[in-house]
Amino acid sequence: MQIADKYNPQETEQKWYNYWLDNKYFHSTPDDRPPYTIVIPPPNVTGILHMGHMLNNTIQDVLVRRARMQGFNACWVPGTDHASIATEAKVVAKLKEQGISKTDIGREEFLKHAWDWTHQYGGTILEQLKKLGCSCDWDRTRFTMEDNLSKSVIKVFVDLYNKGLIYRGYKMINWDPEAKTNISDEEVIFKEQQGKLFYLKYKIQGSEDFVTVATTRPETIFGDVAVCVNPNDERYQALKGKKLIVPIVNREIPVIEDEYVDIEFGTGALKITPAHDLNDYEIGKKHDLPIIDSMDNDANLNENGLHYAGKNRFVVRKEIVKELDEKDLLLKAEDYTNKVGTSERTGAVIEPKISVQWFLKMATLAKPALDVVMDDEVKFYPEKFKNTYRHWMENVHDWNISRQLWWGQQIPAFYYGTAENDFVVAENIDEALILAKQKTNNQQLTTEDLRQDEDALDTWFSSWLWPISVFEGILEPNNKDINYYYPTSDLVTGPDIIFFWVARMVMAGLEYRKEIPFKNVYFTGIVRDKQRRKMSKSLGNSPDPIELIDKYGADGVRVGILLSSAAGNDLLFDEDLMLQGRNFATKIWNAFKLTQTWTKDANVKANDADTQAINWFEQQLAKSILEMEDHFSKFRISDALHVLYKLIWDDFCSWYLEAVKPNYGEAISQEVYDKTIYYFEELMKLLHPFMPFLSEEIWHIISDRSIEEALIITQQKKVDGFDEALISNFDFAKEVISGVRNYRQSKGISPREEVEVFTNASEFANQAVVLKLANLQDIHFGQKTDKPSFSFLVGATECAIPLSENLDLGEEKEKTEEEIKYLKGFLISVEKKLSNEKFMAGAPQQVVDNELKKQRDAMDKIAILEEKLKTL
Repeated sequence: MQIADKYNPQETEQKWYNYWLDNKYFHSTPDDRPPYTIVIPPPNVTGILHMGHMLNNTIQDVLVRRARMQGFNACWVPGTDHASIATEAKVVAKLKEQGISKTDIGREEFLKHAWDWTHQYGGTILEQLKKLGCSCDWDRTRFTMEDNLSKSVIKVFVDLYNKGLIYRGYKMINWDPEAKTNISDEEVIFKEQQGKLFYLKYKIQGSEDFVTVATTRPETIFGDVAVCVNPNDERYQALKGKKLIVPIVNREIPVIEDEYVDIEFGTGALKITPAHDLNDYEIGKKHDLPIIDSMDNDANLNENGLHYAGKNRFVVRKEIVKELDEKDLLLKAEDYTNKVGTSERTGAVIEPKISVQWFLKMATLAKPALDVVMDDEVKFYPEKFKNTYRHWMENVHDWNISRQLWWGQQIPAFYYGTAENDFVVAENIDEALILAKQKTNNQQLTTEDLRQDEDALDTWFSSWLWPISVFEGILEPNNKDINYYYPTSDLVTGPDIIFFWVARMVMAGLEYRKEIPFKNVYFTGIVRDKQRRKMSKSLGNSPDPIELIDKYGADGVRVGILLSSAAGNDLLFDEDLMLQGRNFATKIWNAFKLTQTWTKDANVKANDADTQAINWFEQQLAKSILEMEDHFSKFRISDALHVLYKLIWDDFCSWYLEAVKPNYGEAISQEVYDKTIYYFEELMKLLHPFMPFLSEEIWHIISDRSIEEALIITQQKKVDGFDEALISNFDFAKEVISGVRNYRQSKGISPREEVEVFTNASEFANQAVVLKLANLQDIHFGQKTDKPSFSFLVGATECAIPLSENLDLGEEKEKTEEEIKYLKGFLISVEKKLSNEKFMAGAPQQVVDNELKKQRDAMDKIAILEEKLKTL
């Protein structure tokens, strides 16, 4: 193939992605190879690609492509989540624009609209992942609402109910008035807000005296059923057995005592509103208090709100404060900062609400799921997240799994009467009828007498089965796929869903496969802007990933986003990183293009510089491969890329190619050229997981490859070790060359002008490379020059370059004296630290050794510069 002058990602990327798809390189079926399996964290079906997805899926693709090139049967299962709350909200909004209400058209018709919406927008994010280069097995794409996955969810619900782990209960829940559903504790985000603390007067029955009660939510007084004080609070001893009058409501309520009340907080008198506060609810149960719910599902006051009925809770807050003040029932109001619970999905302020819901008992499921993580059967990267996991698992609450939504798996509970327990749980209505007949001993019942629960299951109740259900492991527990691909290998996800998803998948895996669902969990950081704000649409600080790909190429974006994404640490997004990625692609393309301009000659023998460069790079390549493998084993993906970046940009392009590059007008040895192309191929193998498009393009230009020889399925080089001494010797040569180049740059000497070096060394390793790349006329071993010179140290080796006769010796003397002055000051600071007994006793040996090396180096440089002064 002909190499173009410039690399064009737009032309290359679609070509190679189609090639990979056409030849089924992403597709996996069980065989005799060891499996490597990843299941994608399923994005919302109607979602679009954002920077968090970019980071997460790039990492997954790197891992999958690398595994494929290491001989594993790599299987990356893609799919989407039906996202009950988000999707239903979008469909409801769309219908509202058309003047249609969800409740008017009924469940069946609404679900048709939801499916239409899903079919219209559902594939967008998966198509965008293809532009990124994701090598998912698209033939295995799953959706959490498809038939078999829904059947799996229902089967698990029935099984857990029959085991006594699922129950229906009347509890305080978190109500999202915007989404019109309850949400779990983990979906409540507490945000600090500036508000007011209102001091209200609760008059003592039959008296003008009053008790002052402080509240941030005066609109909830319509649900007040008591005022509680601490029995040890001396201020309220006289109130025992008394009744108070709720302001405006004029309802008599008792004064009760409970040590729960903090004497120091507010006035020490707490209004008890069991329908609208979790703690009040618990006190209410303890003291057998009634429950008065004063709000509807829209968070508007209901008929219990008297003349405020039908008004929004926040509107009422403003209006009722005015009324309280006018009626002299408001003592004062002061600024107050508190944390308010908001919905993770809609941002709405949560309203605590009493409701009948379905719950899953978590304690028995949590214990084994905690043990496997604490015992490192499931390993977390970074390990710090084990503590987060442990804290949650040790304090786990029962999982509220029902949602007041229609989009989702409908709860398989069937009611045949009006009493609390007049229901059965079954996978379908026919099985439910059999159970209902048995339970009622009424053989006349028909399916017409059964009514299915209106609620849907929490979306996470389907995705907690994901590693099992995508392989049909619930419906067919012994099928070939589940037995081969499960447990999966690695999970890549964000720490923000460690409870929602990771912990629950471990529970489900142990419950239904008696085995962990994955071996490793890699937690990515959160993508933030330069001001450390989380990227979001609402802030307008998140770039369009597709626009970035169009601008910098998928490979450039992948490299850019990975260069700064250490495991578990937040990524500070900077578009310059994408530019760095594109520049890296350009550097590689230009380096390859350079090799294609060389004239090869089989009769030309490799010279000493060629041989020395080849010997060194062979070892440097091996060392880098082992370093990368070590980083990968610890999920330090960014560090692995940094090693490869340096290997290609510095070691290969800047040193190796320069060392073997033929002089102008001369041919390169065929042997050296072949070795160079071999190294290029090995680098492309290492690069492919990170930059799949560019590497595949170069791979096929190098040689006309067959389908079986595509880079995507080519084995990466395996190494056992490397020669550290050989690398160290070449590093010495590089420092000598850099010293000479520094001399030329600082003195304005042309790189083409030959110079000579005097040194106290008896020889240089890689002398031929030094002579060529430093463009030296000669190296005088074991000799000193009596001419004014530019001197530098490489370890203990002194090097001196006689100064050009054109240089101003007076200026050179002044610079040398300044340098000596600086070094002596530096030496004093180092020796001061070394003479500090506290530092020497407490510092790690490595730190002390480093300071001692600084001391030696400074002293050696001062000695050389003072010798130089004598010649000026």
